[in-house]
Amino acid sequence: MNKKHFVSLAIAAALTIGSFPAMGTTANATSVEDLKKKQGEVSSQKDKINGEINKKKSEINANISKQQEIKAKIAEFDAKIRDTENKIAEKAKEIDETNAEIDQLKEEIKELEEKIKERNELLKERARAIQEKGGSANYLDVLLGAESFGDFINRVTAVNTIVSADKKIMDEQKRDQEELEKKKSQVETKLAELESDKASLETLKQDLNSEKAQKAELFKQLEKQQASLEKEKVNLQKESNELAKMEQQIGGEIQAEQARLAELARQRELEKKRQAEAAAAAAAKKAQASASSSGGGSSASASAPASVPVSSGAWTRPASGAITTEFGWDTLNGESRYHYGTDIAARGTVPVVAAADGYVIKSHYSSSYGNVVYITHSINGQTFTTVYAHMSSALVSSGQPIDKGQQIGYMGNTGYSFGQHLHFELHQGSWNAAKSNAINPRRYINL
Repeated sequence: MNKKHFVSLAIAAALTIGSFPAMGTTANATSVEDLKKKQGEVSSQKDKINGEINKKKSEINANISKQQEIKAKIAEFDAKIRDTENKIAEKAKEIDETNAEIDQLKEEIKELEEKIKERNELLKERARAIQEKGGSANYLDVLLGAESFGDFINRVTAVNTIVSADKKIMDEQKRDQEELEKKKSQVETKLAELESDKASLETLKQDLNSEKAQKAELFKQLEKQQASLEKEKVNLQKESNELAKMEQQIGGEIQAEQARLAELARQRELEKKRQAEAAAAAAAKKAQASASSSGGGSSASASAPASVPVSSGAWTRPASGAITTEFGWDTLNGESRYHYGTDIAARGTVPVVAAADGYVIKSHYSSSYGNVVYITHSINGQTFTTVYAHMSSALVSSGQPIDKGQQIGYMGNTGYSFGQHLHFELHQGSWNAAKSNAINPRRYINL
């Protein structure tokens, strides 16, 4: 909603309200119809504002939900970061242990290298000796030089021992060399894997910290957005309250205008009674004088027949026709409902007249009542309101004084209606939308 537009509307409405006259007898007082229109505009604007407030509330709730989700995500990241840090610490410990293992291995490697070196020297020495003395031929000389069979056996054993020793040295040399290479490869592979795992964990930790920072920044933005939404909601609530005050004030003006018209109707009733009494007194005096001069006699005058017969007394029937729906419970379209008035139906062009003297409160068109007229009456000092609905047209305007039997429109089929008829309501007091004071017209009117 454009706030400047709202402020302009509010100022205009306030100026309009401020211009409403106090209750009095001025003929140019703002009509109930105009007041109702202003009240409808303010009410509509208030509904829009309340809709905006509900929208802001929804946005605030959605914002809070997002904040809670982000808080949960941040907590999840914290847990993952702690877990990653623990894993990094474990890997660091394993790396330290592996480095210690490497240091130990280095010592073992050094010892192996010394052993291998010694063996190499021994094997070289043996190779030189074999080469200098003719290799295996020397062993044959040793055997042939035996002085006895026992000495021969001893010499064979000695030669075998020497040969076995040489072979053992060579086997050990080979095994130690292979073990050395294997240990070097294993330790280097393990260290490389640990370093790689640690690097991956460090990268994961950085990624988690980065995501956590992003979530924290988003959380700050949401907090800022929520503060802005809360402020907007407060401002909208203030506007709604102001419109509610305007609506209430206009409602008071409507009641005041209805009371003003009711007071005018009361004063008009008193004036008519005074005039009737004065006319009756004058007629009696004239009749007395005529009787004295002529010796008696009487005369009668007849008035022209009205389109709708006007009854004597305070009330008269509002239209000619048949009563199709009585006041009270009935059925419409198969559903039970309470009918707050009396329906009078007739064909053709049927005039509708005021049921009693009074003032027009409102004359307008509504989607439900169609062309409708509301009249306030004062009957023996008591206020009544009559309603004439579904007319084809209305011939009176708001604030206009009305006499009993005066035509105010024609019977019709406008608004929520199913055929030409007059929907007539009688309210004891001022009319209200709840129709809580609607009464059966037959209590006062001969229908």
